[in-house]
Amino acid sequence: MNTAALLSKAAAAHGERPAIRFGERVVSYRQAEEHAARLAGALRSRGLARGDRVAIFMRNNPEYLITIFGVLHAGLCVVPINAKLHGRELAYILGNAGCRALVFGEEHDAPVVESLAETPIDELVRVGGDGRGTAFERLTEAGDPTTPLLDVDPNDPAWLFYTSGTTGFPKGAVLTHRNLIAMTMSALADVYPFQPEDIVCHPAPLSHGCGLYALASLARGADNIIYHHASFDARELLELVERERVTSISFMAPTMIALLLDAPAANDTGSLRSVIYGGGPMHVDIMSEALQRFGKIFIQIYGQGEAPMTIAYLRASDHDPDDPAALASTGIARTDVELRLVDNEGAEVAVGTEGEVTVRGDVVMKGYWHNPEATERALRGGWLHTGDIGRLDEQGRLSLLDRKNDMIISGGANIYPREVEEALVLHKRVREAVVFGIPDEVWGESVCACVVPMLGAPPDADELISFCRQHLASFKKPKRIEILDELPKNAYGKVLRRELKARYSHDPAP
Repeated sequence: MNTAALLSKAAAAHGERPAIRFGERVVSYRQAEEHAARLAGALRSRGLARGDRVAIFMRNNPEYLITIFGVLHAGLCVVPINAKLHGRELAYILGNAGCRALVFGEEHDAPVVESLAETPIDELVRVGGDGRGTAFERLTEAGDPTTPLLDVDPNDPAWLFYTSGTTGFPKGAVLTHRNLIAMTMSALADVYPFQPEDIVCHPAPLSHGCGLYALASLARGADNIIYHHASFDARELLELVERERVTSISFMAPTMIALLLDAPAANDTGSLRSVIYGGGPMHVDIMSEALQRFGKIFIQIYGQGEAPMTIAYLRASDHDPDDPAALASTGIARTDVELRLVDNEGAEVAVGTEGEVTVRGDVVMKGYWHNPEATERALRGGWLHTGDIGRLDEQGRLSLLDRKNDMIISGGANIYPREVEEALVLHKRVREAVVFGIPDEVWGESVCACVVPMLGAPPDADELISFCRQHLASFKKPKRIEILDELPKNAYGKVLRRELKARYSHDPAP
């Protein structure tokens, strides 16, 4: 089944009900499905063929979800891109994915211009304002509203999710229509059974978890409110919950929940029946406080781009403030996946023993885009090797302990250390740099860099942070920089990253 059929079926059943709300703007299910069909027809008329990739690079808005469904409707593949990325980072993904078209927001004109200097695109579609590319409204008006759903193979690529990689560059996890349908059904079966009566708020980027879980809430005919502010504001979200009687928030990073607790408890949030969260470690004390304030409405999900949103889950009823072990876990394996922990030789480890989390099921990606070596490593033996180290208890609950790689997760966003290191060593007074994550009370982890300067006057930390901002998305820049005479290395000359991580994780910044 083409994943876009989720919207088509919902439109048939709930035609005039609100599908998407954005500020004062309301898009009905009938209108959303018609716009998606028009976009599909317009893209196909411009020469895009089954399997071609269409990138989306913009902030949250109704056009984001319409584009996702329109691209799928046409049998094309969606490539959602983090709206905070730098132009050079955008260019890398566009080039690696071989995108034929790019749908972008007017606010991203500058990074798009920069990316196009490196990676030309056949079709540019602009949402809002005047400028380069074809206006989204004009394109959809030209499309045929009766464009039929393209019949696809379940294993056709549907969503190219750029995720972490040990090479320092993101890899494109190929998610098929089978993967997206399995993820959607798993969400409805295990996490929350969205209904037409639900009012669902999506406060996080639609390029990630919110966009994926919007498939489930739209499939069930729910009323979806897209948080319309450029940056997250906990007070505004709580006011929205009270004003619109929101029943579900889908989803939030742990950082966002912590920010909710910092906001005044002045709003009526009694309408909430679920808050779905994930994307990073949740501290037990923060969740305990959240349960006390909002009640047992929280549902944790653990997944990866390679197994979207669907490895393990901690049900609302398992969020027991009197059971710290439960709150420290990510819960049990999802109904439709197999989960096991293995040692370095691939043998399953005993309960209570540390091992790498592996998983298999219909939700696991097809592979990495044009990267057979990485695909073979990740899917060896028919199991996805997540790179996460965990432990299972007697009740089947999974606790995550660490990551085999050195990925940093800050506020739910993945940051690749090598990317930051490469930006730092571009500075003319930096000889060596190593980057790692250290604990952060607000963001879960923050970026710390140790730098060895060239001979002469060393650069100061503020100068280097400003320099990184010129080459990376702002959220990837180091929060802390230490200037060292030399980096610790082993006998083979390899930098002992974990030694530095341990040192500065326990050494408060001066």
